[in-house]
Amino acid sequence: MPAMTSDPLILILVAVFGYLLGSVPFGIVITRALGLGDLRKIGSGNIGATNVLRTGNKPAAAATLILDAGKGGIAVLIARALVGGDAAQIAGLMAFLGHLYPVWLGFKGGKGVATFLGTLLALSWPVGLAACASWLVAAALGRISSLAALVAAASSTFWMVLFGQSHMIFVGMIMTLLVYWRHRENIARLRAGTEPKIGKKG
Repeated sequence: MPAMTSDPLILILVAVFGYLLGSVPFGIVITRALGLGDLRKIGSGNIGATNVLRTGNKPAAAATLILDAGKGGIAVLIARALVGGDAAQIAGLMAFLGHLYPVWLGFKGGKGVATFLGTLLALSWPVGLAACASWLVAAALGRISSLAALVAAASSTFWMVLFGQSHMIFVGMIMTLLVYWRHRENIARLRAGTEPKIGKKG
């Protein structure tokens, strides 16, 4: 991480801001607004874009993907502009945690892939683009969203080193480990060969 040079109270406020922004469950908001039902009772029950896609509404899934990614990216950009690089990493990490454990949903949130990628894009666009490309390649080859997410997360540390962004590794590793933790059931299904393909309706 970069040196923590900002006022600790400011960093606490940034952390709270990032968490609250990340906690907004856009998938649930969008599906309810469109009359698609309670997302938590559809497919996997996850609140992210992949599960929104299982409703059959591709525009809703795309909107969820963009907004969930935007939570992390906007948190980083605002914190960097108003405070500095240390605040940007804290804001991004807390937005990611907010998505995973949102206070509004009893701390039962999504798996964080879109927010993870949005955070990376804002912290370092080359790293973020490379991680997104890793997701796309894995998704195209395997047609399994969770596998693509795991590949993108695992590759992110390599991209940070390659593009000289070692100051991101600590935060990046925390997010990567959490992505794997949140995908532990998917990993079990991948090993069993029962993980559903992208776009399969719930």
